[in-house]
Amino acid sequence: MTNIPSKDYRPEWVDKLADDVTLEGSILDGVVQGRDAVLAVIGGARELYDRQDFDLVGPWGDSSFIEDYTADVQGKPLGAVHLLTFNDDGQVQHIVVNYRPLSSVMFFSRLLHEKFAGTPYAEHYLAEE
Repeated sequence: MTNIPSKDYRPEWVDKLADDVTLEGSILDGVVQGRDAVLAVIGGARELYDRQDFDLVGPWGDSSFIEDYTADVQGKPLGAVHLLTFNDDGQVQHIVVNYRPLSSVMFFSRLLHEKFAGTPYAEHYLAEE
């Protein structure tokens, strides 16, 4: 495991996504599927971070990888844990992202709904209250 205090962190796994990779998590309704869709959703979320500090990055068991970090989004604290599972070919097959606390999760989800308005990704996030 490695501590990485860097907003510029670019994980190696991004270049190893399976074509049919899936993404799910506490901020999403439903599952995002496909390499391009997952890259768009993850990239869009990172664009909204004011700060991102990694606490834990590295292998988790034989076929998984974990990232634990904290971030700020428009002054609200956001913690996240990503668990990635690799397939037999060494590609990322499944990603689970769990955010905390609930108030920040809801706020962030609404921001992402706005960001992705007019795209198929918007349906995965909370609309305005």
